[in-house]
Amino acid sequence: MPGVAQPSELGEPLGPLPQEFAAIVRPEIPGLIKEIGLEVTRAYPVYARLLDGPYGQGIRVGVEQTISVFVDQVAEPTAPSTLRDEMCRRFGRFEAYEGRSLDQLHGAYRLGARVALRRAKKIGRRYNLSPTVMLAFADALFTYVDELEALSREGYLEVRAASADHTGTLRRRLLHLLLAGRPAPRTAIVELCEQTGWTMPDEVTLVAVRPGADPAGPGTDRDVLADFTDPQPHLLIPGAFDGVRRRMLDRTLPGHHAAVGLTVPTAMASDSIRWARRVLELVDAGVVEDAPVILCEDHLTTLWLLSDPALLGQLARRELAPLAGISANRRERLTETLRIWLDTRGTAAQMGELLDVHPQTVRYRMRNLESIFGRQLVDPEARFSTEAVLRALRLQPPTGSDEATRDPRGDRAGSGSRVARRVNLPSGKTK
Repeated sequence: MPGVAQPSELGEPLGPLPQEFAAIVRPEIPGLIKEIGLEVTRAYPVYARLLDGPYGQGIRVGVEQTISVFVDQVAEPTAPSTLRDEMCRRFGRFEAYEGRSLDQLHGAYRLGARVALRRAKKIGRRYNLSPTVMLAFADALFTYVDELEALSREGYLEVRAASADHTGTLRRRLLHLLLAGRPAPRTAIVELCEQTGWTMPDEVTLVAVRPGADPAGPGTDRDVLADFTDPQPHLLIPGAFDGVRRRMLDRTLPGHHAAVGLTVPTAMASDSIRWARRVLELVDAGVVEDAPVILCEDHLTTLWLLSDPALLGQLARRELAPLAGISANRRERLTETLRIWLDTRGTAAQMGELLDVHPQTVRYRMRNLESIFGRQLVDPEARFSTEAVLRALRLQPPTGSDEATRDPRGDRAGSGSRVARRVNLPSGKTK
């Protein structure tokens, strides 16, 4: 406030301006307003255009208020400033609506203060005012300018916050439409792109984030669409996921784990997020090893083999049907031997090392398998189906008592054979 003592540059307190100073300055207000207007519009032509437009009268009222309240508070420090406060906030709002920063408005305030100080020096000489009074005036004037800038900043930030909320809502709506799948409402997407200034890319990469993610740091890149309010938070990255995007993810979601989907044409965005979310499910199930950032492209075979558990169960019943009529222990040994053979196509000696049995035992089991499966092991297509089933069953997450059979490396002891015993075989036997 102009009437409150302020410290000088030397650290000594300055006394308040004498109330008589207001009476000396008040007659100068009309001329001062005109002089400030000329200087400001010369330095900032944008304000010259505004003064000639529909907002000109409001701007003049605001300028008059800022000067009059200063003088009023010299005469009476508790003089009200309600209208001035609102006018300053309105100036800040207007700058935000026009898409400008506050630099020009703050520059206009400071220029106006310099003009006022120049006029005060003339008054000081005319009335023979002491240097102490003039110093107190200058100190109070620039403190007052700081107050005007703070009020304008309030209005500016008010609009920017509201605008950011609105834009954020539109960007989330755009993201949801892009993930809605085909056929997407093209006209609605185009309209939202125009409203948000977002450019439709040819390809996108979706990222699934753990629930409860709380973005930190400087936030996502400007072209990234994100929704952290969704029960399943996610981001859409235009183009590929590269080192730059990885660093963005690290700084935006420190400490949170995410799965990165495949880079796909924009029309397939829903597939990319579906795969990413599926990877997070497989992490929870213990199938995929956890990490801060998991790439779907590193687990494509797993995603494919476990994409439809119900269908896998039906396929397993068909492919492993020849084993349905034998005892559980024998079925386990034969299934494990079959899996090793399909994986390695190795010799009896090599398979014996992997199975920890004598090569002769391997040969015996293979003769049994050839007898049980017949041409199923000879036909390439049938053999591929059997191998796919055994690989998929080996990947399946443990359930119930099988949890205890997991080894520290993530594979279960007994692998495919133990899993195979849980499949409903045609004979009705299940374990």
